[in-house]
Amino acid sequence: MKQHISRALLLAFAAGALAGCSENSWNNDELNGFEVPEPTQVETIEYTMTEADYAAVSSNSANKALAGDAGAAALRAVGSKLCFSDAAPARDYVPAWLGSSSFAYFTLTDGSAVRLTYNTAVTPSEIPAQIESATEYIVSDEDYQTVWGSENDYIAAFAPSHTASASIPGILLAALPDAAEGDYAVVRYRTSQADPVFSAPSEPEEPGFTLSSVIGTAAVDDDVTINGVVTALCSQGYILTDASGAIFVYCGSKFEENGFSGLAIGDQIVLNGTVAAYNTGLQIANGATFDKAGSQAVSYPAATTFDAASMADIIARTDNALAIYGTMTGTVSVTTDSKGRTNTNIIIDGSAKAQGSPYGMLSADKSKYADGAKVTVTGYLINVAGGRYCNMVATSVAESTASAAATVSSRAATETMPSQAEFAVYTFNGTRWNAATDVVMPSHADYQAMGQHYDNLSDEAPATLLPKFLRAKYPYASEGDVRYVAYFYYASSATTVRCDEYTFNGTDWTPAATVTTQTAQFVRTGGKWIYDPNVTINLPAGKGQEMSTLYYQTCVDWVKAQIDDKTGATYVTSYGNNEYYSGTSAYQGNVDLRAASARAQYAAGYADMTDEQIVATMKQRFESEVMPAALSILHPDAEPIAGVDVIYTINFSAYNGSSTTPYVITYKVTGRGQFEFIECTWNSDK
Repeated sequence: MKQHISRALLLAFAAGALAGCSENSWNNDELNGFEVPEPTQVETIEYTMTEADYAAVSSNSANKALAGDAGAAALRAVGSKLCFSDAAPARDYVPAWLGSSSFAYFTLTDGSAVRLTYNTAVTPSEIPAQIESATEYIVSDEDYQTVWGSENDYIAAFAPSHTASASIPGILLAALPDAAEGDYAVVRYRTSQADPVFSAPSEPEEPGFTLSSVIGTAAVDDDVTINGVVTALCSQGYILTDASGAIFVYCGSKFEENGFSGLAIGDQIVLNGTVAAYNTGLQIANGATFDKAGSQAVSYPAATTFDAASMADIIARTDNALAIYGTMTGTVSVTTDSKGRTNTNIIIDGSAKAQGSPYGMLSADKSKYADGAKVTVTGYLINVAGGRYCNMVATSVAESTASAAATVSSRAATETMPSQAEFAVYTFNGTRWNAATDVVMPSHADYQAMGQHYDNLSDEAPATLLPKFLRAKYPYASEGDVRYVAYFYYASSATTVRCDEYTFNGTDWTPAATVTTQTAQFVRTGGKWIYDPNVTINLPAGKGQEMSTLYYQTCVDWVKAQIDDKTGATYVTSYGNNEYYSGTSAYQGNVDLRAASARAQYAAGYADMTDEQIVATMKQRFESEVMPAALSILHPDAEPIAGVDVIYTINFSAYNGSSTTPYVITYKVTGRGQFEFIECTWNSDK
């Protein structure tokens, strides 16, 4: 014990003797050039910021000087909101904090690196704010009169024969002549589940358009001229009715997408075409031409009831038949076949074989055909597919408890025709108003189902009810799906439009995140901490992936501008969202390396090449031309840093026709906005 004490005293004395000297004072007059080396502590650490760390960043004197008056509020928000932001980014304000004593590892020296995990505010989508400030338009009596083509025989609502989806674009175009591309409009309107039947007019109509009697005697291969009225629309064609019958006019799979060729229910047209047959149903073959002659109110014949017995007779027929107007009631069955195609059918009680099938289902009607739903479909039975599926072009779809097939006789039926309030968001593309993609508004019925007395929400109801509304609205949503819910919100004696963004996580619909976690590297060099600008970009495969769409569309646009437009090539498809010069697809969110597809898109570009040579060429172009060009466009401020290789790492996927495979490609920043290809993991497949 005494020995230990003596040593302790000796050490204390030595420390006291040296306390007033510098570390090299002992060598002032002895060994020239000999000094004690500076201590080093070179480490690479992982660190996650705490609440106290955010406060330290915001109160750091060097950061306050850097922020100045203009950035002071944003810097204070780092401490109060516990996150960085676009106005106060981590790359600007973390370095000073890392070099201060408030950082737990402030003794680290040059060569050290900190992998820092921190919170940063998410830049919100612009869509909700644009919708919340959009024009609100209420469809007026005058609008409905125009839609129905009469100041007397109309109802103040849309109906199966005069749908909102077909009518609202024209109404908005006339009502909002100063609209600019990208504008939104919130539309209030009413719909009726049944069509009115108006009594005969008190004054005779002026002569001018006479229905032909051609359809009733039409035969296959006849070249016909038909004076008829459009009585139903679907995504692939329309029903044309004259005095002798009704027939389906086939127009191809893009008919709805192309605005129904400008047709609406009630249009009087003179059609020239050729009669054909398909699945024991007569139809007018694709390619028919028509001239509009006017429009009129539509009335329908007495509806045939398609039950098990009548449908058994229909599927057994061998002769080609015209369209039959009728109604069927059954249970919706939604299945997926071995090729991944979704099939929707209607199971009829008591039917051993025959089933109904909605043909050319309109986008606006898809949500009505939920698996297991009890529905009544009214419309035209046009043919029989597969010997059992009775294809219907619907004029109305309703819950089977509703009298969907019923019609109400009325003249000027504004007050007597039952209708329901509906709401929708439309957007203007510069020439046409269209229903806004991925935006949904609750209807009057939806507000009632959510237990609301009025067509609005208040207090904390949106956070509680909207996820349930989306779950019911989209029962087959996929993980990652995004929807914007626009709704009316009541507060402070005023009702306004609000819009919230939701994402489906595979189980629930969750509000868009306001804060996200990021990890970035900071390195110490030259006695200072700096942000390590190496960038990792994740481009997940699949449709609707925001980052993938952005990068791949930039690639496609570059190919269009620099290759196709300058050489006359046609590597870019007609849709403008994928190209086969290097294979980038903004639609699918991947690189499409199918040689057959590339050859089909632009055969001249791959003449005399084997499939393997085509794939190799597309890969090389992606590596060294297309993706570097896209990075230069999207990251024009990327710059090299002395002593540090600035590397951009991109995680992406490629499709070869049978599978989608993830890959990693890397680039080095060689100049401002300039990128040099390093390597890609798909080359390890060779």
